[in-house]
Amino acid sequence: MAAEKTSPRRRGRPTSPVLSRSMIAGRAMELVAERGYDHLTMAGLARKLGVSASALYNHVSSKHDVLVLIQDRLNEEIDYSAFDHQDWPQGLRHWAHSYRECYIEHTELIPLIAVLPIADAPQSVKMYEHVFTALHSAGVEQRDAVDIIVGIEALVFGAAFDASAPADIFDPGGLLEMAPAFAEAAALRAADARGSADRAFEMALDALIDGLRRRVSPERA
Repeated sequence: MAAEKTSPRRRGRPTSPVLSRSMIAGRAMELVAERGYDHLTMAGLARKLGVSASALYNHVSSKHDVLVLIQDRLNEEIDYSAFDHQDWPQGLRHWAHSYRECYIEHTELIPLIAVLPIADAPQSVKMYEHVFTALHSAGVEQRDAVDIIVGIEALVFGAAFDASAPADIFDPGGLLEMAPAFAEAAALRAADARGSADRAFEMALDALIDGLRRRVSPERA
């Protein structure tokens, strides 16, 4: 009797994708953008990745861990290198611009990331340490340095929302008679919504940095 032939072992990529923390963060961000944060579940993320839930749990233990990965993935894109070769006000300006551009593309994540602790997020910790050290080394007091970081972030997050808001956000509709002057000005803004958002951000950032410079170094103002 002829020996039964056995099929040779198949080589190549595994049928299930090899997971990485970067891949998990990327798919999680896609899921939130497509369906909202409420639909970011471990089961839903596993389906998005094309793996079993047990395979996902080998890399992250909870939804909180996924959020930390998202936080680190986003903050890794923020450029704070200007602090290495410019004075701290210019470093802040460059950092704020990069920060805003990053989050304009992911405003749905701001309510989550803005209040998420940075524990276990190495890229986020690295960014804050770099910015804080640059400020403190320039003579800014410790508490003021942290407050400056928080103040810049508050402006950045709000400005990111403004840049992605509908052009007619200030249209009073049927209430025109209540605010005719404002409505007229808002209509001009709506004609160039993104440009207007950029100008508003620049104006607020100029005022903030100028005020911080005067507060930190009044003799140099």
